[in-house]
Amino acid sequence: MKRILVINPGSTSTKVAIFEDEKSIVEETIEHNIYEIERCEKIMDQLPFRKKAILNFLKKHNISIDELNAIAARGGILPPLKSGTYLVNESMVEYLKNHSKLEHASNLAAVIAYELSANSLNKPPVYITDPISVDEFIPESRISGIPNLERNSLFHALNMKMVARFAAKELNKNYYDCNFVITHLGGGISVGAQRKGMMIDVNNASDEGPFSAQRSGELPMGDLLKWIFKNKEQFSKNAMKARYVGKGGLFAYLGTSSLRDALLQAEHDNYTKLIVEAMAYQISKEIGAMAAILGGNIDAIIITGGMAQSNYFVDMIKKRIFKLGLIMVYPGAYEMQGLANGALRILNNEEKVLEWEGEKIL
Repeated sequence: MKRILVINPGSTSTKVAIFEDEKSIVEETIEHNIYEIERCEKIMDQLPFRKKAILNFLKKHNISIDELNAIAARGGILPPLKSGTYLVNESMVEYLKNHSKLEHASNLAAVIAYELSANSLNKPPVYITDPISVDEFIPESRISGIPNLERNSLFHALNMKMVARFAAKELNKNYYDCNFVITHLGGGISVGAQRKGMMIDVNNASDEGPFSAQRSGELPMGDLLKWIFKNKEQFSKNAMKARYVGKGGLFAYLGTSSLRDALLQAEHDNYTKLIVEAMAYQISKEIGAMAAILGGNIDAIIITGGMAQSNYFVDMIKKRIFKLGLIMVYPGAYEMQGLANGALRILNNEEKVLEWEGEKIL
């Protein structure tokens, strides 16, 4: 039996769990003091109190770091890399601390885990699995239409690849033999074409694809440019960005980012019903596009994420795509299990660990 500590920081909380093999035996979401967070100028300033909270969690459950076989941490904002499980080393920690291109809570996970391991007697190995910056695009996927604007691979890699493994197992097929269209329905929406374990194309959930609960998705470029230049004196760059990431999508139309509330409102309001239907319509259209990229040769269409917990909303999508192939639904997110399973595959010698040195994969 392998015992693994899993660390997954969010903007104001940190999810922690202890897994024994594939089973979570204790799990907790630690809510941090919002005033402590707001006092921190940089993400890394949060390191001391986040680490202390995890140590308190371990103490409360009488678990010693020395009895761990590994620590699995959420991957931060690294340069583009292929999917898999990476050993966290000093080079990665240095990059996350001082050179990451984006201030993001996920950058803390590997740094905290590395320090916890370094200060223990046993020094369990620290791993990350399928970080946000996984990039497996084929050359055609990078072309945008303007030479100096390249499409980038940014998606819900950890959860999407975890449910793809679930689906392959359920189908009794090898994960690396399967073709899937995978849809993550969350605050942002990612729809990707995964061919034989490689996500060869996926919409950037921040500015491409369908609109979501909080994001606008793709916008009509001509009208967008007119709006920006018309309002450039009124809005700052960050305020404009917030209009399509954070305050776009359902929120922009309905004043709520809750699908549940929107569906309740849609029962007696035709405008709300239209907006929710439009979101399902756009998701279905993106699924169809990814099915085309795979030449229609798909083992299943997989739907996951928080919004997939609504059977009613999932059925709105299903009715448009059911002729494309088998549909498999995994509601919610499986990030904690994805991290634990990634480390477990290495510990059980089922997969080769990857090493990261700067921007070069060995």
